[in-house]
Amino acid sequence: MTVYQEILPTTRLGRDGPTVGIQGLGCMGMATDYYGPTDMKESLATLERAIERGVTLFDTADAYGYGRNEEFIGSFIRANRSRVTVATKFGIVRTSDTNVTKVQIENRPEHIRRALDASLSRLGVDVIDLYYMHRRNPDVPLADSIGAMADLVAAGKIRFLGLSEVSAEELREAHAIHPITALQTEWSLFSRDVEDAIVPTAAALGVGFVPYSPLGRGQLTGRVDPERFDKNDVRRLYRRFEEDNARLISAIEVIAADHDATAAQVALAWLHHQAVVHSLVVVPIPGTRKPSRLDENAGGALLRLSDEDRSMLEPLAAAVKGSRDMVMPVAQA
Repeated sequence: MTVYQEILPTTRLGRDGPTVGIQGLGCMGMATDYYGPTDMKESLATLERAIERGVTLFDTADAYGYGRNEEFIGSFIRANRSRVTVATKFGIVRTSDTNVTKVQIENRPEHIRRALDASLSRLGVDVIDLYYMHRRNPDVPLADSIGAMADLVAAGKIRFLGLSEVSAEELREAHAIHPITALQTEWSLFSRDVEDAIVPTAAALGVGFVPYSPLGRGQLTGRVDPERFDKNDVRRLYRRFEEDNARLISAIEVIAADHDATAAQVALAWLHHQAVVHSLVVVPIPGTRKPSRLDENAGGALLRLSDEDRSMLEPLAAAVKGSRDMVMPVAQA
């Protein structure tokens, strides 16, 4: 594998948003066991390595580890405050007892205000750079929820607004209430449904696109064996890992070998090229807890694929079996 050591270039996220490295870091697994046991020292080393490589957008949420994730990265954010853009989210409320985890989608203005203050406290900062609605509850009018978020921008507690997993119509409606800087939705070689309507809408509105799970929760690396997942690994619940999609990785690996690269780097390079194809800013946030993988992923942002490479990758998404949803949803409140 070619080792890329360059510092990532920057881009403006959204028409008037923050300037960030062209690739961010998904921090969901940093202080949680979503992907198996966590080594906190290694997670912190990964955060530090990210800064060295020019990764400046750090993504978390209040739902990750019931707030533990925000608390964990908070000290790092504060120590590097002038150099980083911190993004967090509200909207997914988890409660747990001994038998079941329940999930409620909460978008009411009073909840948004409470959630923001709690995130500010856990992160130990005075303002959130990018604040996302993690999921949309259609029972709450966007005028109410986006209006409350806009009020918090006016109060100086938020700099920019984001949405996650909304429709093209919802994005347009929200953007008309207050400018939306970024849209976060799953997008990868295996998950391309967003290209039908959501991506063109974001491009037309000047909204930056932040793809989460750009490596298909590790599946696109070719190194994931579902049989060896830890008992607490959330990927046990995803249909994609049940289906026989591993054979599709071989096409990615052939291209990777031609570039002395890895399958993960090819998958990320393809996604960065989609920014050119669709004329919008794309800042993927692959997650990792290892400095070596951080370096590998940063290399993917710098890799350039040929037209022939992209033609070989084009049919993969249509051949993927299974939806990107969980096998069984957690109990709903």
